[in-house]
Amino acid sequence: MMMTSDWGIILDEADALCEMILSSEPAKTLQQAYDAVYGDVQLVEAIHAFNRMKEQYEDVQRFGKYHPDYHTIMKSIRQQKRALDLNEKVSALKIAENDFQDLLDEISLLIGKTVSEAVKVPVSNPFFASGSSCGGGCGSGGSCSCSA
Repeated sequence: MMMTSDWGIILDEADALCEMILSSEPAKTLQQAYDAVYGDVQLVEAIHAFNRMKEQYEDVQRFGKYHPDYHTIMKSIRQQKRALDLNEKVSALKIAENDFQDLLDEISLLIGKTVSEAVKVPVSNPFFASGSSCGGGCGSGGSCSCSA
């Protein structure tokens, strides 16, 4: 494939789009939330402890209720997950991640529709799935009106 001036223009536009995305409000909010979570030493240690517990949980899942530590590990992982989920910084990070993903989904749909109405764009939010040509039925096991 030869590089033409058209490809150069496309690459320049893609770079400009990346800059716009990175300077957007959802991107800034996501970065601030990430810095707040991973700048908190105690919270980082709690996340690492949860990840270590997840490894033990995966080991327990192989044996199920017959594992000798089944009940203690199951209770502990639920408590640790609940504590992390209730942390304001972690919940703000999750919300910021969802908002940023919605922005990326919306941009993907706009680009896809610019190329062709028949382009199927996978999105994480059902709101945006209704705007795709597929109607959200293909990947979800529901009825689909597309011609795939």
